[in-house]
Amino acid sequence: MCGIFGIENHEDAANLAYLGLYGLQHRGQESAGLVSWDGAKLHVGRGMGQVADIFKERVLARLPGSRAMGHTRYSTSGNSIMANAQPIVVKTSMGPLGIIHNGNLVNDRSLRQGLEEEGSIFQTTSDTEVILHLMARNPREDIVESLMVALERVEGAFSLLLMSDQGLVAARDPHGFRP
Repeated sequence: MCGIFGIENHEDAANLAYLGLYGLQHRGQESAGLVSWDGAKLHVGRGMGQVADIFKERVLARLPGSRAMGHTRYSTSGNSIMANAQPIVVKTSMGPLGIIHNGNLVNDRSLRQGLEEEGSIFQTTSDTEVILHLMARNPREDIVESLMVALERVEGAFSLLLMSDQGLVAARDPHGFRP
């Protein structure tokens, strides 16, 4: 169980996302992270522990922009280590991407194995990273299309937020199991 929160088009987006995560702290206390978009690049802050312990004023000041999303984690997949703290932020041919995710992908092991056999190199043990690799294998001009193609291959119960230079995108599993 994790908590995810996103906000678009507000000058104080990172602070509001922080408050949203603080309210969702009961959903995970292992790690927390925020990513913001300032119109030119993604800015990320992550750490192990509780939201209020990680995001002091000086950290929030380094997260400018009018778009932000955050994640508080209780691991159900992957180890409880800093590498698995979300958001996961990557640079792709589609531009910079950040992803946060709540839920479980039940076919992540087989997908990961297939992707590794095709040359993918994973930085985490989190099932969330599989989605980014699937997107990278099917780049599209429209980030929503790329995400939709990737999500056609995953099975499980989940909700997620994806941030790019195009905006903030929300998705959930086809059955709506994860709010």
